[in-house]
Amino acid sequence: DKLRFMLNYAVLAPSSHNTQPWLFKIIDDGVEIYADRSRALPVVDPDDRELIISCGAALSHLQLAMRHFGYADKTAILPENGDLIARVAIAGRNDPQQDDPLFSAITKRRTNRSSFEDRAVQTGLLQSFLNIAKEHGTWFDIVEGDKKKTVADLVSEGDRIQMSDKKFRRELAAWIHPNRSHSRDGMPGYAHGMPDLASNLGPFLIRTFDIGKGQAAKDKQLAAGSPVLAILGTAGDKARDWIYSGQSMGKILLRARVDGVWTSFLNQPIEVTELRPKLRDALGRNNGFPQLLVRMGYGKEVKPTPRRDVESVIASA
Repeated sequence: DKLRFMLNYAVLAPSSHNTQPWLFKIIDDGVEIYADRSRALPVVDPDDRELIISCGAALSHLQLAMRHFGYADKTAILPENGDLIARVAIAGRNDPQQDDPLFSAITKRRTNRSSFEDRAVQTGLLQSFLNIAKEHGTWFDIVEGDKKKTVADLVSEGDRIQMSDKKFRRELAAWIHPNRSHSRDGMPGYAHGMPDLASNLGPFLIRTFDIGKGQAAKDKQLAAGSPVLAILGTAGDKARDWIYSGQSMGKILLRARVDGVWTSFLNQPIEVTELRPKLRDALGRNNGFPQLLVRMGYGKEVKPTPRRDVESVIASA
């Protein structure tokens, strides 16, 4: 079935801790996307904000796949209906967009947590990120000059606060797996730069010890040293805004990959409630809500993280 096949691209979207918190229901003329709250992260994401953003990213991947294979889509964003995120209906045939670089980047996108080269990202590419954000009713602020140090300090402070919380560490450890694990979700140790032996011990160490000081120093350096540090945000802070954030960031990450740019997130100062307004202030904004903090740059190739197969994310009618 063509829709089932296109879902292979939707499930490659990024998600917090690689929880893959989505379900798809195939209906007569399209697909419904649902939030799978059984995969929620109640400590780090108590409002399911990042969960819904992840579903928005899966929606953007699905839309790109449909257009690539020659289907026009009519999409309704439906966050008022409980777990239903969106309904994507096939609205006729179009010429297949077989040369769409964003679609081609779906299978090449990865979260790359390693340090990046000291090499500038072209201004034209940065402008395309701003344009994508605007298309989806979001904003994309590039952090420059002295603001970069302020934001890096907030990332560091976020690490210390989060890692001092045993519940946070327990939740994080539950989603980190040994490199040789057969798990189809979560983060293998290699995604955090752990060799095989360390990946076996990693979850135990994170669960047991407050490693906040070391993590804070590492992430501060990553933030300050990234060629691009940027914040995607919205005017409001409701489920609809989160879906738009996911659609927007989904496409921005793919656009980056088209030009060989890697990305990863440092969302700590957004996840820690008391730091979020400080992050907004650091941008010089009087209003709006930061949703995602992304770092970008050139670096070494990294392995993909695992994915659940499509059949396991299709809800029965």
